[in-house]
Amino acid sequence: MMDSKDTEQNQMAKTQQTIVLGTSTWGIRNTFQSLIAILITLLVVATLYLKHDEGQESEIKTSTNFDDSNSKCDLFSGNWVFDNKSYPLYNGQQCTFMSDQLACEKFGREDLSYQHWRWQPRHCDLPRFNATALLERLRNKRLVFVGDSLNRNQWVSIVCLVEKSIPPTLKSMSTIVNGSLSIFKAKEYNATIEFYWAPLLVESNSDNPVNHRLPDRIVRVKAIEKHARYWTNADILVFNSYLWWRRHIDVLWGSFGSPDGIYKEVEMLRVYEMALRTWSDWLEIHVNRTKTQLFFVSMSPTHERAEEWGAASGDNCYKETELITKEGYWGRGSDPRMMYQVEKVLDELKTRGLDVQMLNITQLSEYRKEAHPSINRKQWEPLTEKQLSNPNIYADCIHWCLPGLPDVWNELLYAYIFHQ
Repeated sequence: MMDSKDTEQNQMAKTQQTIVLGTSTWGIRNTFQSLIAILITLLVVATLYLKHDEGQESEIKTSTNFDDSNSKCDLFSGNWVFDNKSYPLYNGQQCTFMSDQLACEKFGREDLSYQHWRWQPRHCDLPRFNATALLERLRNKRLVFVGDSLNRNQWVSIVCLVEKSIPPTLKSMSTIVNGSLSIFKAKEYNATIEFYWAPLLVESNSDNPVNHRLPDRIVRVKAIEKHARYWTNADILVFNSYLWWRRHIDVLWGSFGSPDGIYKEVEMLRVYEMALRTWSDWLEIHVNRTKTQLFFVSMSPTHERAEEWGAASGDNCYKETELITKEGYWGRGSDPRMMYQVEKVLDELKTRGLDVQMLNITQLSEYRKEAHPSINRKQWEPLTEKQLSNPNIYADCIHWCLPGLPDVWNELLYAYIFHQ
């Protein structure tokens, strides 16, 4: 019996004999038809192979696994899902370091549905926050939030998220630099989660963490070292700066208190860009690119004008208990021009080899008009009866109740810390 190799060789010999010796039309036609059959077979095989390959490529492109690549899953595009089984992620009244400014339940808020909303990206799932995993990642490291009170809002949130996993004797809170730098320490991990008050990032007359409400805001737009020396050598830096720019600002060339200082009013958007470039230049020179993860949190929206979402003119977030459901809702309190300036500076940093991840929390937060403290809060002193009776003026529609929306911001941060 001939094996397949012998059969193939005999067949090839017969084919060659037909081509060389055959003189009949039939022999030529038969050979031609055989060649056509071979070509068709090859085309079919190639087509099947390409389809298979395209199928594999399609599977890769449509993958919804955040682990594969951040680019395949837009964590910031999605919808809110009511989830009273998994959320809130902690008990606000049991958080040792909760701020009274954000403790809405403690100060009388009865409707707690704002605590039970989960953010669901459209094409993937947001990784579940794991306090122990984050603390392990932060072992012997510094996570530092730098910015204004909204960044402090996010910092309080992440402290509450992790501190419940740490025994009382193994955690501490301290404040230094005249109150500008607050440091939560997880002693067992030798890890710190810090907040540094720098609402305009660069040096300003609003740098005092308590006495900063001044009629005229002044910045030294080229001066950042006063603040930046407290961020140096941090392993993870989370910046924000937005709301404090939205008013009249003078730029100072020179030093505060110097008779030679030159003051000049500069258009807000221009001075914001100048400050961002001072900040980005500092990062480019001082950041250790092999160890430091960098983030910039986009603008946090306000809900101070109820007419924007179809409620009565003159009202605000007071007594709101439901989300805004209009797809793509965008209030006038958010300025896309400022966001563009941030994106432009971050893109330029990337061309210089420094990657700063934008945490784009603006759109998903725009829907959450019901999640603010309103009058259920205490800042320096409890609100007076007169203030409580006038919520159209005294309701806080800027900051956010905890537990609540900033916990989701930290879930997004958590996802990028582990998957960048």
